[in-house]
Amino acid sequence: MSFEFNADEILAMAEQIERNGARFYRRAAGLVKDPAVSRLLEELAVWEDGHQKAFASMRHILKERESQPTTFDPEDETLLYLRAMADGHVFDVRIDPTDKLTGNESARDILQMAIGQEKDSIVFYLGIRDMVSEVMGKEKIDEIIREEMHHIGFLNKEIVALGSTSQLAG
Repeated sequence: MSFEFNADEILAMAEQIERNGARFYRRAAGLVKDPAVSRLLEELAVWEDGHQKAFASMRHILKERESQPTTFDPEDETLLYLRAMADGHVFDVRIDPTDKLTGNESARDILQMAIGQEKDSIVFYLGIRDMVSEVMGKEKIDEIIREEMHHIGFLNKEIVALGSTSQLAG
């Protein structure tokens, strides 16, 4: 079955992914023993909260045609499907973060895990992007992808900073 989603539906999913990401970072912060790493994870959670709000704002300013469903869907099953995809594909909240985190990871390990999550988001959005036509707001999806790429740049910068600190201390 082929689906075509509009920008409003995709942005709703982006909001869910960001909420899931914030929840992931907060749970991870509670498991990490290093206070500096815990603070960084809390900051990332707050950052994800801000992105969720940005995506909500984008939804608010969508043009009328971009918000119209592309198929007849009186039961809102498309939106439910998108939410299920967001919950299960990226930052899967059904998996206990303690299965991924032992609490013994270095700051570098944690940041690399975060980069992996952000890469998954980009791959997810690139796949979803093809389901949205130009008329229905494909450029909104491109904005989301650029934002996720920015996250990776930030996380990489933090990893480099950790390397510099380790070399000075050693």
